[in-house]
Formats: sequence, C-alpha cells, structure tokens
Amino acid sequence: MFFHFLLVIIMFTGAFCLFNWLMGYKKGNIIIDLDDRYIQYSEYVSAIQRKLESEGRDVTYLGDRRFSIDGKNYMFIERNVSMGGVPMQRTILKLEK
Repeated sequence: MFFHFLLVIIMFTGAFCLFNWLMGYKKGNIIIDLDDRYIQYSEYVSAIQRKLESEGRDVTYLGDRRFSIDGKNYMFIERNVSMGGVPMQRTILKLEK
C-alpha cells in the first residue's frame, strides 16, 4: 500500500515538473501570452517586440528566432496549449547562455 502511494506521488511530481518545463517556467525565461493568435511569422515577431517595448524593455530582433532583450540574447519558442478547450499561443523567450 505504501509503495503504491509513493509511486503515485513520484508520478505526480514528475508530471508537474514536465509540465513546468514544457511551459517555459524557468529562471531567466520570459513568458508572454498574447491576446491574439498569429499565423504569419513576421506579424508574430512584431507583436512580441511591441509587447516587450510596452513593458519598457530594449528589444531587437536578430533573426533566426533570436532576440536581444536588455542586452541579453533569447531564443524564441512557440507553444500551443489547450486551456479549457480553447487553444492558447504561448511565447517563451529562453535565455541563451
């Protein structure tokens, strides 16, 4: 009985960690959930730039899914997630080391 309980706890913890990793929750990452959905890549990049600039950040698109934000380089990752049956487009800007 104890073994089953322990196994469930380990599986739950593993699933939680995997979810957080996939959703970009990591120190140094910037996560943006935009109101609109973007299909055209150029429009999507412009929306990311506008959002970050509205937050007072210094943003430059370097090309090839890379941004320079406040002097640090970030890689742009897009995730599509179903939230309550409605697809949500999540933007993850991963800090490059």
